[in-house]
Amino acid sequence: MMPATAMKSRRIDSYLLCKFPAALSAAGVLALPGIPCAADDEAAARSKIRDALMFHVSFDKSTEADHARGDRSLYHAAAMNKRDAAAPGLPAGGEVKHAPQAGRFGGALRFNASKGPMVFFKADRNFPAPAPAWSGTIAFWLNTDPAKELPDGFCDPIQITSKQWDDAAMFVEFEKRAAGIPFRLGVYADKAVWNPAGRKFDDIPAAERPLITVSKPPFAAGKWTHVAFAFSRFNTGQPDGTATLYLDGKPAGSLGPRTQTFTWDAAQAAIMPGLNYIGLMDDLAVFDRALGTDEIGTLFALKSGVAELKATKP
Repeated sequence: MMPATAMKSRRIDSYLLCKFPAALSAAGVLALPGIPCAADDEAAARSKIRDALMFHVSFDKSTEADHARGDRSLYHAAAMNKRDAAAPGLPAGGEVKHAPQAGRFGGALRFNASKGPMVFFKADRNFPAPAPAWSGTIAFWLNTDPAKELPDGFCDPIQITSKQWDDAAMFVEFEKRAAGIPFRLGVYADKAVWNPAGRKFDDIPAAERPLITVSKPPFAAGKWTHVAFAFSRFNTGQPDGTATLYLDGKPAGSLGPRTQTFTWDAAQAAIMPGLNYIGLMDDLAVFDRALGTDEIGTLFALKSGVAELKATKP
């Protein structure tokens, strides 16, 4: 048996063992007990994010989701209110196309026109369904030149609802106007909850609108920007619901706490990318809980996108 003093001398800081595992292991070097590798911590953190993944479409090979708890297919319809007559796949007119080599990591979805058919994924089982203490996260990459590509007025790179934009809906939007092009997160509870008096939108003070506004967002020609938002404690019946917008892995603003009561028809709920938007989208992912700031940073830093999470071994 090796003497205790010799055994002690052959122990080494766990950092070095993680850094040079093969060489040190061959030499019989042992890591200090109770000190985990940083790589192990990172793998465990990624595993927790992966376990929360509900839906992911990389757009690398097609428009069908790589991972889904519900329907994997992309559908198109003539308009939002005509989704009952939707057909699977992309519209034939080329308003939205699969761009196999144009993505942040591979393929992408390219939106070529602000008018025409809309596309969507079914939210049922692919997005957290409204429930007590409801939470979730959605993340994706965008590439657009707001000044040159976006139409005047509003466009929503993503919207999730079973109703309409101001009634139990979540979305991010650009507003192109002469004074600038802000980017916003909108989180609208049931209309009877957030606007019980039925006021006209223009009459509602900005502080009361359920919006986060970024006046100078980081979008630019040829640049991929990571967008994510997480929401928590919705449908509690209390004014404690919060939502946070993240841009390029960092918090860009928070909304709440406020009462956030959402009521959806699960069969009608849809994840709708590219409403009036012109540009590219890549690596769309949905998670069944509110990811933390560090976890959003991990998503942003993934070198191969969300697919990298599925290759992680805890």
